[in-house]
Amino acid sequence: MTVSRGHVETLPDGTEAKLGVWIMNQKSRRPKLTPDKRATLADLGLNWATA
Repeated sequence: MTVSRGHVETLPDGTEAKLGVWIMNQKSRRPKLTPDKRATLADLGLNWATA
């Protein structure tokens, strides 16, 4: 999955989530994430979580 840093998702209730920023933050914090969190992210298709 490739998402640009500026990507914003509009949720069904009309709110917006800055998905690109969230992914970049998680990616930069990868060494500090617990194995469970990394496994969950990998299950969602974020391949960098397993590296």
